[in-house]
Amino acid sequence: MTGAGAVERRDRPWRDPMAVAAGLRRLDGPLALLSDGGALGRWSFVAAEPDRVHVGAAGPDGSLDRLRNPDFAAGVVGLLAYDFGARPATGPREAVWPDLMLARYPAMLAFDHRDRRVRVTGRGGDADAARAAADRAEAWLAAAVDPACPPPPADDFIAEASPDAYLAAVADVVDRIAAGELFQANIARAWTGGLHAGADPFDVMLRLAERAAAYGAFWRLGDRAIVSNSPELFLTFDPAGRRIETRPIKGTRPRHADPRRDAALAAELRTSAKDRAENLMIVDLMRNDLSRVAAPGSVAATALFEVETYPTVHHLVSTVAAVARPEVGAAELLEATFPPGSITGAPKHQAMKVIAGHEPPRGPWCGSLFHIEDDGRMTASVLIRTASFQRAGGLWRFRTLAGAGIVADSDPAAELAETDAKIRALREALAGG
Repeated sequence: MTGAGAVERRDRPWRDPMAVAAGLRRLDGPLALLSDGGALGRWSFVAAEPDRVHVGAAGPDGSLDRLRNPDFAAGVVGLLAYDFGARPATGPREAVWPDLMLARYPAMLAFDHRDRRVRVTGRGGDADAARAAADRAEAWLAAAVDPACPPPPADDFIAEASPDAYLAAVADVVDRIAAGELFQANIARAWTGGLHAGADPFDVMLRLAERAAAYGAFWRLGDRAIVSNSPELFLTFDPAGRRIETRPIKGTRPRHADPRRDAALAAELRTSAKDRAENLMIVDLMRNDLSRVAAPGSVAATALFEVETYPTVHHLVSTVAAVARPEVGAAELLEATFPPGSITGAPKHQAMKVIAGHEPPRGPWCGSLFHIEDDGRMTASVLIRTASFQRAGGLWRFRTLAGAGIVADSDPAAELAETDAKIRALREALAGG
């Protein structure tokens, strides 16, 4: 199969995508891009058994030349690690995750949450191969199982550094901002642990099912896996209209069990001068990044300071859109904008240097998971609310992080509390409590 091969599509009745994904979890390379079915999450995608895989370097000199290969032009899912994008600022660091993971899926199921239909897609070098791939994808619908929510798959959820270390890091960044070194930096905390014998990362995905986000994901390639419950869009790119869109998140409040207090927290976030200023810095940064690949005069903030509510937090979200220049595709767009501004800071290059002074390499966390469809349409999420897993000796170990954007008037204790609110859903999915 190549990017110019045959494609066969069929429409079938609705099945729950999580149930279909559960039926494929033991196959090679299982993938589930599971949305919440909301305004930003109309489609979910499930697949397995990729026929092309790349795990390793992204390309020479910081390029993404692998994405320019016709073999990875359609039916492709990729993960770009944060440290790949940060390296020009930080220099070489310990490699904790491959720079780029790519997999091409000849057979794929797309679940339309709005119309309650399933689109079966088969791709191949000719019509017979495409038909066989579609048959294989259709058989996955019949293999669906309704999974029960498993018990917590881990006992341990261990912080890599003490809360005091995080407080000191925040205070240092505030001092650097006061000295004029930068305006904002996203500083994170990390937690690690191991899964029980017999448990695997898909169990964590099942435990997050009731807290689904627009860009949820489970993906396993060999002895690596990720589980993401991200609400944040990094980029969409529609080649037909050349439209690019990004939706940076900056500004957070925890949810509250009392509805009146919960509404007050959302209102406080909406009117917070600090959070609006923090958000606007990243909007300006993303406008600058997009201008590198956009038609002149086409970059615009189309929405500012909208409050979006999730199971454990409220977030402040803005939207920036642009029209891509004719020569721009997925590789050029990612090269111009990665890593996302919302999880680095401003100026981006200096923020990444400051982050590296306080954190070990991040790996996939705050990188991007992206999906390229047959028409070249790309959707890329920011890998927040994400745990990465690596298997050794038959057992899985995990690492997960949560960060906060530090600005001039940040209070270290409040930023620490924000990381606790952000990690809550993953902590409960992994270790209960």
